Amino acid sequence: MCGRFAFYSDFPSLAASLKLPLAEGELTPRYNVAPGTWISAVRRHDDSGQLSLDALWWGYRPHWADDRAPQPINATVEKVAISPYFRGAFARHRCLVPANGWYEWLAVEGRKQPHYLTRRDGEPLWFAGIWIERPDGKPGCAILTEPARGVAKAIHPRMPLILDQQSLEPWLDPELMERETIRHLVHHLPHDQLTHWPVSTRVNRPVEDDPALIEAES
Repeated sequence: MCGRFAFYSDFPSLAASLKLPLAEGELTPRYNVAPGTWISAVRRHDDSGQLSLDALWWGYRPHWADDRAPQPINATVEKVAISPYFRGAFARHRCLVPANGWYEWLAVEGRKQPHYLTRRDGEPLWFAGIWIERPDGKPGCAILTEPARGVAKAIHPRMPLILDQQSLEPWLDPELMERETIRHLVHHLPHDQLTHWPVSTRVNRPVEDDPALIEAES
């Protein structure tokens, strides 16, 4: 799953990584991004077709759902295109959530040890996401997850769907709506580009937010 991540790239490096036209925005470094907060995401607007970096609420609830409806932070790749709750957003409102790494917890001798997972080369990660207008009229999103691969599999059975460079543009293409077409054009980042290390349990507390959170714990 993906329930906590870090995102601290500045806008120029983020735009360079995306390699697509992106309306300029401002970013605040965050080392402990938790659900139920505003997060940065790249999406294409329905009216102008322009790509922009916007603030989306990390919690997905469609505008037609009532107050008792769930607010998932993740959507599985196995069901996102067919679930009535998600399929409309999958077809029309896909987005990219930039991150530098994410956290998972590994059970070790009766306790849970947090690990930080990131790219070996330090480049930003692009999580596949979907967004929807919430009942309050503001945009909310969910991050897609898939079965864990490579080194991530040793920490947790699932991981965010991280897209490779060639998949970013088609993922954001509003003309692509069919599940099978998207499946053939969109691919995840090769798992051998990922690494991880144990970090401080301070990350367990969402109020903790500083660069030391991603440092390896000896």
